[in-house]
Amino acid sequence: MNEILHGQIVAAFGRQYLVHLEDGGEITCLTRGKKSEVVCGDIVEIKPTGDASAESGAQGVIERIAPRRSLLHRSDAFREKLIAANVTQIIVVVAAEPSFSDELLARCLVAAYDQKLEVLIVLNKCDLTGAAAAARQRLAPYTAIGYRVLELSAKQDVSALRPFLQGHTSVLVGQSGMGKSTLINALLPDAQAATREISTALDSGKHTTTHARLYPLDETSSLIDCPGVQAFGLHHLSFGGIEQGFVEFAQYLGQCRFHDCHHTHEPGCALREAVAAGKINARRLELFKQIAANKA
Repeated sequence: MNEILHGQIVAAFGRQYLVHLEDGGEITCLTRGKKSEVVCGDIVEIKPTGDASAESGAQGVIERIAPRRSLLHRSDAFREKLIAANVTQIIVVVAAEPSFSDELLARCLVAAYDQKLEVLIVLNKCDLTGAAAAARQRLAPYTAIGYRVLELSAKQDVSALRPFLQGHTSVLVGQSGMGKSTLINALLPDAQAATREISTALDSGKHTTTHARLYPLDETSSLIDCPGVQAFGLHHLSFGGIEQGFVEFAQYLGQCRFHDCHHTHEPGCALREAVAAGKINARRLELFKQIAANKA
């Protein structure tokens, strides 16, 4: 059979993938060889190995990955973890409680800048008014430099989020405990059923929860849910790439006395002078130094 099918990866487990086809059907696929670079959101070409209908338990082989518009990934010194492809927006979910990691948030924003993604920060659990006020204060430096922050309570009402999803392939990331699953289930009441179906199709049981899943919202919008992340390595980025990801640094870069300034102790550092003058938030410079020193 020489027919080539086209579709998008909507779920993955190991080397096995569930692909949503252009005609609306679905097919489970494998890759050639042991190493796979396929990721949720990829547009792929498939050669069927049987009757290409979902009812028949169709299978195929992924022959080609189309050029990607974007690739969100994290890395340490030893390996790279692909998260999602062809996304246009990253939604970072933080919560009033438990306390969120502002370093993890900063790392996500640097990764988003690197891939030219739009950014939305969602502050969840805002019904916890006291904790929400403290969290809002921690996010103030981000609103001050232009990041959008949307406050909501996923358990009560997620309607405010829907307009931000229109026309985007959004990827939802955040630490465990931030209420991301509650948010997904409120936006997509059928998400749990869809997950069970994917699990059955891939014959992988509960393990599918450790991989990204793509849910279509309408003809122009979709949402990719990622497992909770506690670390977001940026080992693949250069020192300069991390600098640029701190968007408020832009007007000061190249202004330091030394061209190879690391903004730690060097005299004539434009960033440290900007902090002293109240033009850059001191915690943000501290986060930059932490991330640049330990990219993983």
